Amino acid sequence: MPDLTTDYVGLQLKNPLVPSASPLTRDLDGVLRLEDAGAAAVVMYSLFEEELQAEDDQAMRFLLHGELGHGEAASFLPEPAHYCSGLDAYLEQLTHLKRRLEIPVVASLNGTSLSGWVELGRELQRAGADALELNVYHVAADPLVSGQSVEARYVSLLAELRAQVEIPIVMKLSPYFSSLPHFIRDLEVAGANGVALFNRFYQPDIDLEHLRISHQLHLSYPDEALLRIRWLAILHGRVDLTLAATGGVHSHQEALKMLLAGADVVHLASTLLQHGPARLSEILEHMRQWLEEKEYASVRQLKGSMSQKNLPDPTALERANYVRVIQGYVPTLWEQREYEA
Repeated sequence: MPDLTTDYVGLQLKNPLVPSASPLTRDLDGVLRLEDAGAAAVVMYSLFEEELQAEDDQAMRFLLHGELGHGEAASFLPEPAHYCSGLDAYLEQLTHLKRRLEIPVVASLNGTSLSGWVELGRELQRAGADALELNVYHVAADPLVSGQSVEARYVSLLAELRAQVEIPIVMKLSPYFSSLPHFIRDLEVAGANGVALFNRFYQPDIDLEHLRISHQLHLSYPDEALLRIRWLAILHGRVDLTLAATGGVHSHQEALKMLLAGADVVHLASTLLQHGPARLSEILEHMRQWLEEKEYASVRQLKGSMSQKNLPDPTALERANYVRVIQGYVPTLWEQREYEA
């Protein structure tokens, strides 16, 4: 029986499969089902700072300032009962999960201000989170802001939070950085314990009928794994922090490829939303069977064996890959006929 254990930011996990933040991790019953299916850890749903701020502003308007302009209205306002904010609900959920689960619980934080990242991070640590995943969702849309300043923003918030919390921190990144390995080394120096590659920016669409921007969630698809595989393979052995793969994992095949490239853990979301928590058990069992067939004794033996550092031809992950893909493409019969016509 292959040894599936792996290390995730210093936490020893029974296998590499970790459900990422999604509606499934919002509900206690859903998380318990994921644990029963074999999840080695779980990432809670994201806590959004702007939602907390909007909620607090609304509470201030309706609970504290409802009498403005009408002095006599103050006597009609009921005494507010205990106010349970979104932060209170998140912390309570975290406490329940820590009490009920035997696997590590990672809190997911999506902040907007430096003070928000720090204050919320401290609260999540106090509530018992085993680690923090910083979901830094920032679209650099200002042409006056340089790439260097964008990276500096990430590094500064990480360094500030690192000075305030002791639990492991994982930076969930987008692929849109000009020199990703250099940037990740900067994050490592600033105190990151791991990086998750990659955050999926949900793209706005245009409604042609009503001529307005529309917002719709599109689940991932297996081909998205290819971008992750390339960068995991490039980074493995060149940084000392944990490498987590997220995006495009729908079967044991993508999961195994991520591990071969160098991932320490593999996150799942879309396939679990489509097929339910039992899908995790299926992927895990197929991974175990493949390891046995290929005579791998452990995930540790498998991990990074096809990274750039270990490939006979390291250029296969760089420009040579581009050239070979283009030159090696064989048109379909339909395309040949169209060309000849």
